Formats: sequence, structure tokens, C-alpha cells
Amino acid sequence: MCLALPCRIVELRPGDQALVDVAGVSREISLALVDDVALGDYVIVHVGYALTRLDPEEAEKTLALFAELGDGSWSEADVAGA
Repeated sequence: MCLALPCRIVELRPGDQALVDVAGVSREISLALVDDVALGDYVIVHVGYALTRLDPEEAEKTLALFAELGDGSWSEADVAGA
């Protein structure tokens, strides 16, 4: 099973890299597969690569659903594969 998570871009870095945040966990990802991404955008991330931009409302709905499914707290281990 594969899981892709909506993550918010908090820092743009050189070389098509970015720092994203999901549930308070930060991770560096590649933006090589997406165009026109800006600070604050949400992207769908799978195995360290942003696959597409996501509407902010849809991202918030998805994150809220994930929080409802679990106890609402995620650890870095939960996001490590994203």
C-alpha cells in the first residue's frame, strides 16, 4: 500500500528542494516533478517527492480526516515514508 500526504511548503531551497511541514514534522523533499510551487503551497508528497500541488481547502480536509482516524498526533516515524 502506498501513502501520499498533503504537506505545506515552509521553505524553498536550492536545487529543486523544499522543506515541508505536516502535523509539526519537517522534512526535506524534492520539487523536481512539479512546476510553479510557492512558499505556503500544499503538495502531495510520496517517498520524498512532491507529485502535485493541492488546493489548501482539500489539504486541510484530508489532514483533518487523518487526525480523526488516529489519535490526532503524528510522529516523525509516521511521516518518514511520505
